[in-house]
Amino acid sequence: MKLVECVPNFSEGKNNEIISSIIRSIEEIDDISLLDADPGRNTNRTVITFVGPPEAVAEAAFQSIKTASQLIDMSKHKGAHPRMGATDVCPFIPISGISVEECIDLSHQVGKRVGEELGIPVYFYEKSATNPSRSNLAEIRSGEYEGFSKKIKDTKWKPDCGPSEFNSKSGATAIGVRNFLIAYNINLNTRDQRLATDIAFELREKGRSKREPNPKSPNLLDGEIIRNEDGSPVKVEGMFKNVKAVGWYIEDYNRAQISINFNNYKESSIHDVFDAACELARKRGARVTGSELVGLIPLDALLMAGRHYIIKQNSSLGVPVDEIIEIAVQSLGLNDLEPFEPSKKIVEYAIGTEKNKLANLKLVDLINEVSTNSPAPGGGSVSALLGSLSASLCSMVASLTFHKKDYIDLRKEMSDLGVEAQLLKDRLSALIDEDTDAFNAIIKSNKLPSGTDEDRSIKKLAIKNAYQLAIDTPYEIATLCAKVLDLCVLLSQKGNPNSISDIGVASESALAGFKGASMNVLINLSSIEDKKIQKEMKENLDNMSKTVDSSYELTNSEVYKVMNSQ
Repeated sequence: MKLVECVPNFSEGKNNEIISSIIRSIEEIDDISLLDADPGRNTNRTVITFVGPPEAVAEAAFQSIKTASQLIDMSKHKGAHPRMGATDVCPFIPISGISVEECIDLSHQVGKRVGEELGIPVYFYEKSATNPSRSNLAEIRSGEYEGFSKKIKDTKWKPDCGPSEFNSKSGATAIGVRNFLIAYNINLNTRDQRLATDIAFELREKGRSKREPNPKSPNLLDGEIIRNEDGSPVKVEGMFKNVKAVGWYIEDYNRAQISINFNNYKESSIHDVFDAACELARKRGARVTGSELVGLIPLDALLMAGRHYIIKQNSSLGVPVDEIIEIAVQSLGLNDLEPFEPSKKIVEYAIGTEKNKLANLKLVDLINEVSTNSPAPGGGSVSALLGSLSASLCSMVASLTFHKKDYIDLRKEMSDLGVEAQLLKDRLSALIDEDTDAFNAIIKSNKLPSGTDEDRSIKKLAIKNAYQLAIDTPYEIATLCAKVLDLCVLLSQKGNPNSISDIGVASESALAGFKGASMNVLINLSSIEDKKIQKEMKENLDNMSKTVDSSYELTNSEVYKVMNSQ
């Protein structure tokens, strides 16, 4: 699922009625999950965080900017935080399933609409900037609202969208794309803020002033600053790019912390910074006791950390996502100050995108659900389940082979096989629900009104799209089951022979999943009017079926060869 986060900043932090109206304009958009609304009375500014599919996020962003333009009068605004408009800044952040480039297009679409429909000057910043000189938000905002009546007349500061005239009521708005910002604290077993600051200076991109070592102290802050000829301090770069860090003392915790902002967790990862902090603390006679996440974190960032520590433990990466998360939580000490709840702290979990109605049922409840007189879940969902179970068995055999010392030379291959099997398992598990959803979409589309020509046109298109989904979903199931059978071949040839019967079961299950999904494709093909598409889909299934049969026979041959030799 494509997922985008949006964090607009509004120049109102005191009037609850206005803030509530802006929030309502966001929540009224379907498929939007409001994660946070943080009003600041001193700054007179409210930061709102919401997440959803791209189209929904774009609409929610526009409606919130529109509402703010109607209710906030910048000519009367006072606040401590730098600002230039009723909606000061509106960043889009790619979370999952969507590229930066797609988000940039999204931001440009919203900016164009804001400029044309609301008459607000719009500047694109960060990754959305059309001019490199405008990538820095501080440069765009320089002069703030009070200076924009003059600034906007400068051809250098002609807006990217909207009128080249000062909007006295709404000011100007910056819209762009940035990376996900992670706020993260590392806990130390000391109350010494200077020690935390010393480590923070080592870690942060900005670095520090170079100092002479002090033989009486491991804290570099205790050394004399080394200066250039002009008297300015000699600067030393920090260890990690896109990392900001300070040291502070938290009275409630009775300890010092290294407070860190990650502007690009893929370039400088949480686990690498954490490991470095542990080593820097050790050199100074201190110890890292754990860490704390402030706000939410993308699933990918925790999975990166979990895999990092799994590799350090010389274990297989072919394990379930929940286990990878748990290893990350334990290794980073995220439970140090309070329990870490993935359902509340991981973005994808907090908004419910990782939850499936059927796949999350107890096994007996799923079996009972299939057994009722409802047509869904039916054969398609069961086919996805069979494929998922088959992939699970492949992962199990790969892991059992990995941990056998007799197969040490195959560890890398078995780990890779395990990872692939886990990915197939997870996708097929999701398709259990998606196949049922596809069937329900057909039912829903057929119930649409058909009283007018427009109604009939809408209904016809909805039915067409629903049947296409009912073909595409089982086709994906069939394709993935075919890939599972490829894994079965490899594991039957190279895997631990003590688990050969498990591979046999995996092969039989994957074959059944493939054939069942193929049946669902074929039965819905008749609903597609395009004969060319029908022909191509049947040919694709026939070709895939030949490959599947070959993989099944190869696996069977290896399975019975081993079993008959025992």
